Amino acid sequence: MNKIESALANAIEKHNKLPLVIAYSGGVDSQVLLHALASLIEKDVIPPTTCNLITVCHVNHGLSDNAPTWQSFAEDTCFALGLKLIVSKVNIHPKPQQSLEALARDARYKVLQAIYEQSSLIITGHHSDDQAETFMLALKRGSGLKGLSAMASETKQGKDILLRPLLNVSRAEIMAYANKYRLKWVEDESNIDTRYDRNFIRNDVMPLLVKRWPSVVNTINRSSEHCREGQLLLNELAEEDLNCCLIGANSLSVDPLAQLSQARFNNLVRYYLAQNNCLMPSTEQLSQLRQQLAAKNDKNPSVKVGEHYLRRFKGALYLTKAFEEISDWELKVDLLKGSHLIELPDQLGKLNIDEVAINYVDENSQVIVLPNNNDKQKLSIRFSHENPTCLPDFRNHSRHLKKILQELNIPPWQRKRIPFLYLDNRLVAAIGFFICQEFLPEQNLAQDAQPTKNESKHCLKINWHR
Repeated sequence: MNKIESALANAIEKHNKLPLVIAYSGGVDSQVLLHALASLIEKDVIPPTTCNLITVCHVNHGLSDNAPTWQSFAEDTCFALGLKLIVSKVNIHPKPQQSLEALARDARYKVLQAIYEQSSLIITGHHSDDQAETFMLALKRGSGLKGLSAMASETKQGKDILLRPLLNVSRAEIMAYANKYRLKWVEDESNIDTRYDRNFIRNDVMPLLVKRWPSVVNTINRSSEHCREGQLLLNELAEEDLNCCLIGANSLSVDPLAQLSQARFNNLVRYYLAQNNCLMPSTEQLSQLRQQLAAKNDKNPSVKVGEHYLRRFKGALYLTKAFEEISDWELKVDLLKGSHLIELPDQLGKLNIDEVAINYVDENSQVIVLPNNNDKQKLSIRFSHENPTCLPDFRNHSRHLKKILQELNIPPWQRKRIPFLYLDNRLVAAIGFFICQEFLPEQNLAQDAQPTKNESKHCLKINWHR
């Protein structure tokens, strides 16, 4: 076996019971990877049980007029090699503060991870020159050790393992292999467009560096490996600090967090966000967050990081997503329909509302009774309120709704995401939290001669599936 085949065989052998997903664009790197794989199959280096679980995946991003041609090339190549091919078309929608390259990469990996429901090996053709370019991009962005670590040869991605078996193979060795076996491949015209940072580094910067220092790619990659080792040590420290600060699945204790040095604070927050698949904060955002933790106790400060927020409340720092504004959302409930399945906005889940007998008991549901029913009364669900005075089932005296929600220790951002049930403009219940006493079954049951469904009243069972 040559160097490329040997590297691929060794990588697969470590995980020989998992199905393989080959990321295949049709470019020279993935073409060499695919040819090497086919060669290993032909030589019986890859066992037959594994051969039956090999899928080649070509992602059509639709970003080039040549995309249909590349797809046809992928189909013809895999047919000739006798390999199973899946083609997936994706739509890339530009987003602020994210490059088109990054969006395309994210879409591509989502497709690759969806090929198998069980764990799989996702194999790409990244090589040592790609690694050096990634390091230079991270250096340009001012990244820390994690960014400068560039790409690992093996990475856990959710249920899958991402393998880059050719990271110790140079672009020159890739080209030599392709020419030796007279391979054909496609050329992405965007690769010469130096408006893209990676192309500028690849086409303009790296040739100058290599001309001056021929072994610079190897030395850059050696530095990248040192950074990776340093990042592993920082991760170990962050894990220790996290164990001291973690108080819930999505919250950290503020007191021990605030006692950390600035460097350890930054390291822990970055690690915690990475564990939750969030974008990394800037140094300025981390500094702002540390200052916000020292705000007065009557304040509930928050700092936005990418598509998430870090919010302080009662001695804890919570990680939440950036919520939609839903205060104007309202839904009328038709009482003539006995059962309702209501989709709440902004991924808040679903409400099940079913009519039951007035003596119905269910500890896992909220059960309410709507007295004096007539056609003019309207039942509705809203997320807004005008701070009415109400008497919840757990209190002996009435109080304003805002104070009651504070009593329940509900964080301020969650108070805006509680579905309130109204009969006309009378508050019936804060769904999931309490029922106003006048709408409790026991209050109404005492008024009925028989403990059955009363024709003049509606008794409703409500379940909130979040």
